[in-house]
Amino acid sequence: MQYKKLGNTGIDVSLIALGTMTWGEQNSEAEAHSQLDLALERGINLVDTAEMYPVPPLAETQGRTEAYIGTWLKARPGARDKIILATKVAGPARQAARPSHLRGGNARHDRANIEAALHDSLERLQTDHIDLYQLHWPDRTTNYFGELGYRHVENEDTVPIRQTLEVLGDLVDAGKVRYIGLSNETPWGVHEFLRHAESAGLPRVVSIQNPYNLLNRSFEVGLAEFAIREQVGLLAYSPLAFGVLTGKYLDGRQPPGARVTRWERFGRYKGDIAETATAAYVDIARRHGISPAQLALAYVNRQPFLTSNIIGATSLAQLEENIGSIDVHLPQTVLDEIEAVHTAHPNPCP
Repeated sequence: MQYKKLGNTGIDVSLIALGTMTWGEQNSEAEAHSQLDLALERGINLVDTAEMYPVPPLAETQGRTEAYIGTWLKARPGARDKIILATKVAGPARQAARPSHLRGGNARHDRANIEAALHDSLERLQTDHIDLYQLHWPDRTTNYFGELGYRHVENEDTVPIRQTLEVLGDLVDAGKVRYIGLSNETPWGVHEFLRHAESAGLPRVVSIQNPYNLLNRSFEVGLAEFAIREQVGLLAYSPLAFGVLTGKYLDGRQPPGARVTRWERFGRYKGDIAETATAAYVDIARRHGISPAQLALAYVNRQPFLTSNIIGATSLAQLEENIGSIDVHLPQTVLDEIEAVHTAHPNPCP
């Protein structure tokens, strides 16, 4: 395994992180525990979850993923000291696809909500602190989760970023949170969090968890420079674009039990252009004797703005293959071919 610094901290996190959002829906508790065991054995130390998980987010399953991690920690004395545990607090349900069952439909980034969310996460995770506490999405209306274009809402009722930072600062001071991070954030949002941290002596965000994959390289446009210059590295989620980049959905295939097959909400990486680009990337991989999944992951792994690549799997075989991407080197000829496809079909699924 390879490791990188988490932001400007002294913490080394694995270049491959273990994502958990399928646990409690597509994966059982026993399967979750097996994945954690294998990940730890392979040198992964960053485990990412969220109070909202599993997905799709439902009131009857909410919190199950964190609970599975908690029972794993309880059953394995000493394991807590071996992992960097990251979770997220949900934001408001301003869009129809966002969960409205959390805290009576009033999940905000204010003191009452953040403190309640953290309290419940700590109980489910059976730990006394979170290493990286992230805001799952902004409190304000902006373009994230695949929404194209910025739509400004005048005089919107939002929690001021400085107020949110003050709450998070108190949690850091109390020892319940070590570091804080953002997720699904924009360049303006990152700038504001950094600005308020500097001007008011508040905690500085150390990471940003946004999507990044061969079908969606929009992070490169406005956030990559922030990530490098300000040491707010990317924790890349959906590096396989919901599994689309493995090629398993090409030519109309619908593998039984797969996420995109089961739920219509996972349509972000569908469409004719996405299929054309995916087929081209899969062809590159196969011609060069690389598995499509490992080609897609290895491309993410090599980015200078990356802190960690969050992989998810529903089987141990998938997990082994994904972790194995750490040893895949993409020669310049392959990189040139990838760039040619990107030039022809840039960001078909932002």
